[in-house]
Amino acid sequence: MTLAEDPQRLVEIAARLLDDTGDRFVAGVGAPSAVQKGPDDFATAVDLELEKRLTAELFELTGIPVHGEEFGGPDLHDGALWVLDPIDGTFNYSAGLPSAGTLLALLDDGVPVAGLTWLPLVNQRFTAAVGGPVYLNGDAVPALTDRELSDSMIGFGAFNIESKGRTPGVYRLRILEELSRVSSRLRMHGATGIDLAYTASGVLGGCVVFGHRAWDNAAGALLVQSAGGVVTDLAGEPWTIDSGSVLAASPRAHEQLLSVITDLGDPADFLEGRVR
Repeated sequence: MTLAEDPQRLVEIAARLLDDTGDRFVAGVGAPSAVQKGPDDFATAVDLELEKRLTAELFELTGIPVHGEEFGGPDLHDGALWVLDPIDGTFNYSAGLPSAGTLLALLDDGVPVAGLTWLPLVNQRFTAAVGGPVYLNGDAVPALTDRELSDSMIGFGAFNIESKGRTPGVYRLRILEELSRVSSRLRMHGATGIDLAYTASGVLGGCVVFGHRAWDNAAGALLVQSAGGVVTDLAGEPWTIDSGSVLAASPRAHEQLLSVITDLGDPADFLEGRVR
């Protein structure tokens, strides 16, 4: 099977496979760290098990290879490819919080053409193929409409005030501070896929994502785009799988979010101590 044949058919196959892993996902809640990947970043044995299983099954039934968070895979920019995060929100999952799920996107030469976000612990399944609509548990979700930031809950990425890199912790804190003044509410779920899926379905008016990994962002970015939302990076450039961040929202809220963030200036200034 190829993308040209029927991308929606590929989504249906993937959805059945994700459904089949639901019981194992639920049973594994509370699993401890099995592989330490960095400070406060780890994989559980369930992450590894589900990625191996889904990688094999997706390739067997669709003929399309998989690039997963835990074991890697082919180049993300080359041809048709599934990109998989077996457990998004692993820290939550290991601690027993229900804000965790499985993320799966279908890429075509690096461009997402389908996205699936499975949240077995709250019985929610989001799917979309390019062009929409977004489906939640099989029912089409209304397209996003203009929405003011002042009327919107905004999902916000986790951070450490001491973090450095592309988006320093101090810079993230300043974004949080300014958004607290102008948004309805701020929510930190600790799972990128949840923030993006809830933005696509209209629960959130938008979200700010500091991570850059395709397995975290691709499925949700496609969902938001398919719902009629706007997806860029924090500088307002069109989002791609190579972007260093994600800013996703309904159209009007995105415009207002972007204004708040860009008014703060260059993130590098915060790293170097030149904070306004």
